[in-house]
Amino acid sequence: MDAFTQEMQQKLLQEREELVKKLNSEGNNFAEEAQLSSGKDSSDLASDDAAYRKMEALNAMDAQRLKAIEGALKRIGEGRYGICLQCGKRIPEGRLRAIPSAVLCVECKSQNEKMG
Repeated sequence: MDAFTQEMQQKLLQEREELVKKLNSEGNNFAEEAQLSSGKDSSDLASDDAAYRKMEALNAMDAQRLKAIEGALKRIGEGRYGICLQCGKRIPEGRLRAIPSAVLCVECKSQNEKMG
């Protein structure tokens, strides 16, 4: 494994650890909030529901990021990290530094976005 891939692996491992801690912490906060909300009136509960939905959406995004990180770590282990899954070309280091879990080169990503 080259130095760049090792650097990206460490960055991905650190990001994964931070996300797992965040998701676990937020899960505990939800449990506490649920216990506290049992005596609230309907307007408070509606506000809590909106906050819960927002937090749920954020957690879903974090879970998606975690899945992407796990995929990148798997590709590192398989020796396929930094290879575009669509065209098979190398993903530029600059793109990987910006988005370590990237699976597409800039060209393929742009093509996919244009196609919808």
